[in-house]
Amino acid sequence: MGTLSSPLGSERHRDDTEVMTTPDPAHFEHHAALYDDARPPYPEELWQRLRDLSLLIPGGHALDLGAGSGQATGRLLAEGMHGTAVEPGVELGRHLHERFPQVSLLAATAEQVAIPDATFDIAVAATSIHWMDLSIVLPKISRALRPGGHLLVWRHIFGDPLSEATPFRQHIADIVSQRHAPPRPGPADVDTTGWATALVSGNFFTETHREEFRWAIRLDPAAVTKLFTTFSDWSADEVRQAAQAVKDEGGSVVEHYLTALIVLERL
Repeated sequence: MGTLSSPLGSERHRDDTEVMTTPDPAHFEHHAALYDDARPPYPEELWQRLRDLSLLIPGGHALDLGAGSGQATGRLLAEGMHGTAVEPGVELGRHLHERFPQVSLLAATAEQVAIPDATFDIAVAATSIHWMDLSIVLPKISRALRPGGHLLVWRHIFGDPLSEATPFRQHIADIVSQRHAPPRPGPADVDTTGWATALVSGNFFTETHREEFRWAIRLDPAAVTKLFTTFSDWSADEVRQAAQAVKDEGGSVVEHYLTALIVLERL
């Protein structure tokens, strides 16, 4: 979906001039047109691993939960799969349907959507699982999958915690340090083990594969402005500060990111 981890690996509340805001999934609706241009694609190594695991089945049926504008949906189609996309955002859904008219689009949240039982070979939650109520969504996905079906969960983590610290990362840490609020509930974004544990709760799924892909991208001030604008917990002023930090570092920075994959099989 349109949700990404914030640049320090966790989306947090913000207390600025006595006004508290929280990460809001409706944020992405306001930036739907910017979304595809701003967001980096998922690393090719991830897609190759899914092929290696025989999870991208030509002619199979894929359910994309929190599909956003279709970053994951498009790749599933390119692999020869039939796609059903679940996306509550009207504008994001419109962009997705314009790009991929062959996709069945269901305008609802993962909690609210009505989906048939035993229909899909895989269900995908691409940088969207942290918005979902797992107590509702996990049994629903389990029912929607065919016997032997898989749930694939992955997400971008902006700011690889194992990469060498950079001056730009310190600028970002300084910006985030000005916020005063507790972290949101649930595992931290960088806690892949915690997410894997949460996803097998309730005995609907068993974990079959876990992997983290590390990659890097060079960004200029315009790219940082577009990307950080799409983060649900960043204010316009904070985005300007981040772009200025790039300028202060010479006009471009190399950002080290991580994409965490968890594969689960339906019990």
